[in-house]
Parts: sequence; structure tokens; C-alpha cells
Amino acid sequence: MIEHRNTAEDERDWSASAYFNEDGEPTRRDDIVAAARNLFEEKGAEHTRINDITKSIGVTRTLFYHYFPNKEALVEAVLDDYVNDFVQMTHYWNEGRTRGDLRGALQSCIVMLRRGIFDKDQFRHDLTTNGNAQLYIKFLHRAAEALAHYVVETTVEDYKAYHDVHIDHHYETFYVLIIGMVGFMRRYPDAPDELLEDLVAQTLRMDMNEIYAKQRWGTES
Repeated sequence: MIEHRNTAEDERDWSASAYFNEDGEPTRRDDIVAAARNLFEEKGAEHTRINDITKSIGVTRTLFYHYFPNKEALVEAVLDDYVNDFVQMTHYWNEGRTRGDLRGALQSCIVMLRRGIFDKDQFRHDLTTNGNAQLYIKFLHRAAEALAHYVVETTVEDYKAYHDVHIDHHYETFYVLIIGMVGFMRRYPDAPDELLEDLVAQTLRMDMNEIYAKQRWGTES
């Protein structure tokens, strides 16, 4: 696996468990992030003031600055919230798969990708405009990193039990695949699902012999 530079991004916890916090009630910080996200989605980050956020949930600016030194830090937190949504979406897809049904898993994966890429709100629209190019790139790479870690820890391990794995560098391959699929689907939004499924299967060199998979699953169940 590649060596990462020691940056603030690298200090994040990208493990799957980091995205499933089931402890206690949301904190005031969570409330501020949720309020900001709602307002960002309604009218965009650029047109949302700190006063708008604090007023919407009845907190003081002092409390806001206790959690966030500035609006830019809050935007970063909202980006993380969106990344969490993508990981949660992938988790539900992963849990809903039928073992051995690779074609079905690919089909539902493409449906999930389309939903994640093309669902619209004002904040996502703002992210894709030229003025927010750096912010969008940061979000895209952050999401790819989190999703690649999640898939390697979960889906790939499950796949290994029923199929031979024909790729090396699992995390790096999924990272590149995610970035590439998002870019391709945004450039060619009308690309047929069958083509997208084949791109994923060929990149990952997936074993599409479902009879073999079902036989192996049957002997181990």
C-alpha cells in the first residue's frame, strides 16, 4: 500500500466503524452542522451567514465559535457529513446484497452511484461550479478515500470467501475506480447501466461465474 503524506487529512479515521456512531444523542456541534447543511442545501453556502445558522436553531455566536473557528471550518464539517451519507448508503447496499449474485450486486451498485452523484440540492450544485472547484475536488477525494476503505474492509473481505481475487493493491484500486466512475458518469450521464457495470467488473477483474460462486456458497453454508 502506498505511503501517505502526514497531513491533517491523513489523521482522519477512515475505518468503517468511524461512520456508525450509535452512542447517545446528537451534540450541539451536530445540531450546528445539521442546521448549516439544511441552509446550504436551501440557498447555498455562499449565501448562508453564520447569523442565519445560529438563529435557525437558537444558539449564540459564542457557542458557534466554541466549535468552529470560522465558516470555512463549518463547511469542512458539512463535507464530512456528506461523506458519511455516502458511506452509509454504501453500507446499506453492502448489507442488502445477495451472496453469489454478482450481476445483481453490480446492478444495485450502479443505481446507488447514480443516486449519490445526481441527487440535487443547492449545496451540491454549488460544489460543482467553477468557483468551488477546489472544494469539490477535496470532497471527491475525501469521499473516495472513505468509500475505498469501507469497501476493502467489508465487501472485499466477503467477496474473498466465495471468489478468487484477481487484483492487488485493493485500497488503491478502489480509490482510482471510484474517482474514475464519478468522473465518467458526470461526463456521460446517459451511459447505459450495462456499460457501467462492465467497467466496474473489468476494472476489478471480477469472477462473474455465478454457477461457481453458488456452488461454493452452497458447500460453505
